Amino acid sequence: MKRQHTHHVRRMGRALLVMAAVLVPTLLCGATPASAHAVLTGSDPREGTVLKTAPKQVTVSFSESVALTEDSVRVLDPDSRPVTAGDPERAQGRADTARVPLTDGLEQGTYTVSWRVLSEDSHAISGAFTFSIGAPSTNRAETAAEPAVDPTVDVLYGIGRYVAYGGLALLIGVAVFALVCRPGSPRKVHGPFLAGWWALTLSTTALLLLRGPYASGDGAAGVFDPQLLRDTVVSRPGVALMVRLALLLLIALLLKHGRPEAPAARRTVTAGITLALALAATWAAAEHASTGIQVPVAMASAVLHLLAMSVWLGGLAALLVTLYRTSADDPLRPDVVARFSRLALGAVGVLATTGVYQSWRGIGSWDAFTTPYGRALALKTGAVILMLTAASYSRKWTARLSHTPRERPVLVNAGGGAPGPLTDRPPKDEPGAGADPAGSGSERQRQGLRRSVLAEIVVGVVVLAVTTVLTGSQPGRAATEAAKTSAVSGQPDVNLTVVPFDTGAPAARGRVQITLEPGRVGRNVVEAVVFGADGGLIAIPELRLTFTQSENRVGPLDAELVDQSGYWGSDTLDLPLAGTWTVRATVRVSDIDQVTVSGTVEITP
Repeated sequence: MKRQHTHHVRRMGRALLVMAAVLVPTLLCGATPASAHAVLTGSDPREGTVLKTAPKQVTVSFSESVALTEDSVRVLDPDSRPVTAGDPERAQGRADTARVPLTDGLEQGTYTVSWRVLSEDSHAISGAFTFSIGAPSTNRAETAAEPAVDPTVDVLYGIGRYVAYGGLALLIGVAVFALVCRPGSPRKVHGPFLAGWWALTLSTTALLLLRGPYASGDGAAGVFDPQLLRDTVVSRPGVALMVRLALLLLIALLLKHGRPEAPAARRTVTAGITLALALAATWAAAEHASTGIQVPVAMASAVLHLLAMSVWLGGLAALLVTLYRTSADDPLRPDVVARFSRLALGAVGVLATTGVYQSWRGIGSWDAFTTPYGRALALKTGAVILMLTAASYSRKWTARLSHTPRERPVLVNAGGGAPGPLTDRPPKDEPGAGADPAGSGSERQRQGLRRSVLAEIVVGVVVLAVTTVLTGSQPGRAATEAAKTSAVSGQPDVNLTVVPFDTGAPAARGRVQITLEPGRVGRNVVEAVVFGADGGLIAIPELRLTFTQSENRVGPLDAELVDQSGYWGSDTLDLPLAGTWTVRATVRVSDIDQVTVSGTVEITP
């Protein structure tokens, strides 16, 4: 019967390994160079433009490939009624675009475009902008972008990710501590290991259910929608979560199989290393490391960073449990301490190396520290410094314990310090030493060591929280590059200039907004809108624009504007040279109130 059970367990284990082997390449092949977190880089019509005729479609472009849903692009008329005529699709087959057709017979007024897509790194983003047909209208739909993710779902998803990080740290760190540092006494840390397994399993299951409403923007009730679950399991994040669950089930089967004999134990250790690497890879293959620059190096760095974090933080937890459970009958041996000291030192070295690389990859420049990602990274760096400071106190307590001559068993802290005594059991050849004051001093030192190790763990919990925020934020490098891309891509298409005016008469102040399309040498379409002092559109009897380039003695060139019943426009302006042009606007607000103001505009070749 036992042999049949063992054979059944092995068959199930092989089946789970086959499943992981099939799904993992899918994850790795899905990792593509991108910016990590998509950003809107352009639209047609452009934001704020006034069109003469109604467009047949609306197209939005992004800095990287995005995933679309049926509500990825919505267009509302001035009365907040939808005017889309179909589901979003790709523009010319490009994965970084979304296009939606519009209904016929669109009326004059301001239209609102609301968009929501999923980035390559699986994070949802959203936004909104407006354009007008004929002339801007006073009534319009709400222009504020809806949240990319339902607030309740966002909070629950963030908690799930945080618990998953903690579960991984306990699962791997405690296992490494038990196998490498104290192989003869795994029972002492059996509880934390099981807690890590359950935390990671339950949080992964919750993330798999929450992924559907997270991606679709639905509320928390969406976890019960079968269609959303089907959509999740075919997505890259969903595949990563399923691989993680398969690996966790395989770990459970290995544990249920029991403790192997010496020859098989070596194979078990090899299997454990493989499973730890695979578990860490389920994060790397579905988050920031899978997109951006140097994807293979970034994914390897992310895996090593997660493993080193787990070994350090999980090992600290195992160490703290061992400290509290150590007794005179079962002291912690010096060799156990020395092993963990070397292990912790190596983990910190890996964390430092991969952390520097990932910081450079995510930031890219000092300016990026002003982004939310940069600020979170600075906070994480400060927390790690605090953690190392707590480790230095652990070393001091350990050094004091090591100089106590009355006790034999020793312990080292997670920071890699010297060994120190654990128990105040007196040597057998010194009767009555238990009442010596040195014993109480040793106990105070042990308590100090426990407190310092506990402080390391508390700060480590904060580090995990900040890490959760970091992995859900747009990398600083991507934010700055996307801003540059947006500016560069928008420059050749449209040039916007605002010139304030004041005739000196009551209620005769405002500004002229001038748009040049494409803003390059040659013929340009000119559109001008006049706003009053209160920011609303006003009608004026006359507006004239001229363009001059004094250094080359060109101009003034009259734009020959025509009143288009809401805005002033012309398509005959021909600018022969690139560079800085002076635009002069003559604004007449009444029969006797008129003023001429000027500004500058840059024309590209």
